[in-house]
Amino acid sequence: MHLVLSIPPKYSVSEMIGFLKGKSAIKMFDRYLNLKKRYWGQHFWAKGYCVGTVGLDEEQIRKYVRWQLRKDKDMDQDKLLT
Repeated sequence: MHLVLSIPPKYSVSEMIGFLKGKSAIKMFDRYLNLKKRYWGQHFWAKGYCVGTVGLDEEQIRKYVRWQLRKDKDMDQDKLLT
């Protein structure tokens, strides 16, 4: 999943991302029980995330998200071939 957010300055970016990842993973595992088998240890999200601050415009961030999506699709395709 790729997501573009705007977070008010009064909130810590890392706390907000941690909150979103944590709560959404819990809900996904509760709703789709078969995910627990695939993502053992309940590591649903990747460890990293991309953050844009002053100096990057929204279009650059969206370009990064589109690039990452293509990269992820390529990796999934490579897994199918091996």
